[in-house]
Amino acid sequence: MAFYGRIGGLMRQTVSQNRVSNVQVTGPLFSNAIRCMSSKLFVGGLSYQTDDYSLKEAFSGFGEVVEARVVTDRESGRSRGFGFVNYTSGDSANEAMQAMDGQELNGRNIRVSLATERAPRTGGFEGGFSRNDGRNNRY
Repeated sequence: MAFYGRIGGLMRQTVSQNRVSNVQVTGPLFSNAIRCMSSKLFVGGLSYQTDDYSLKEAFSGFGEVVEARVVTDRESGRSRGFGFVNYTSGDSANEAMQAMDGQELNGRNIRVSLATERAPRTGGFEGGFSRNDGRNNRY
């Protein structure tokens, strides 16, 4: 939801800037506005030896890294092969994305792109159970 709120805010800002100028569209294109506003990167193709610290070190040359996290399996604790890097500014994130996409990190070529919000999960177990009016007591 926050993502859509930010997009709406950028659209309103761009439209109001364009109305004020009334001469020519001087604001950024919508696609550029979306690209510039995100400061969170998705990093895929990580080797299993990459940890949070080494991920942060690899990306810290492009700006201040707020958080770098390698996603791990809940049960085994082993890396799932991807992670996220948060920057303080969108410009730093864009620079890092351009420079690091396709580069080698710990023996693997990584893929870097802007992170997108995960869609809400639907379906699944909602809790509770029924006994079919008390006749079937097997679970």
